[in-house]
Amino acid sequence: MPPNPHGDRRIGSGVFWELVNAAYSSDDRFYHGLAHVKYMLDAIAPWESQANNYPAIQLATWFHDAIYNPKAKDNEEKSAAYAAKVLKRLKISSSTIDAVTQMILKTKHHQADPEDIDSQILLDADLAILGEDESSYRFYAKGIRREYAWLSSEEYRSGRIDVLKKLLQRPRIYLTAQMFEQQEAKARQNMLAEIELLCSSDSDL
Repeated sequence: MPPNPHGDRRIGSGVFWELVNAAYSSDDRFYHGLAHVKYMLDAIAPWESQANNYPAIQLATWFHDAIYNPKAKDNEEKSAAYAAKVLKRLKISSSTIDAVTQMILKTKHHQADPEDIDSQILLDADLAILGEDESSYRFYAKGIRREYAWLSSEEYRSGRIDVLKKLLQRPRIYLTAQMFEQQEAKARQNMLAEIELLCSSDSDL
């Protein structure tokens, strides 16, 4: 079910669910679909009491991949614009819309200020899959490959390895202390294993 911040009936409405479902239901979303959104909603739930604006984090979760085209470089901007359009239609406050769109835009580079706990929560949830068990990680990696089916094996391996190496070069993948302590080491292990597989095999997953 859609989130219902503060019991707001506008967010739990059929209109909200219809628009969100339509955005995520295309048959070429092998990872970035509603299952990913549900996974993130579960990941942010334990943070409700520590967040400054938990309803906005929920909404940002629902909309952060609303527009997703692997060939495009402006998905985050378009997703933020779509979120603003839908939430304005539902007469959500401008302050909430601004908070939602700003968080969505930060998923482009996955960076947040140290005092911005809400963005940290969202961004860590978005990357939480990286620190899961090997089976879950492999399922995720295969889904990403299917979303980039238009690339040749060589092109995909090169691009994917570059993405993973850039993540590994960061001082930390997870921004919250809890996620850093619980999943940072496993995330790095998973990504290194994927790089090794891509480098040592003709397979691209």
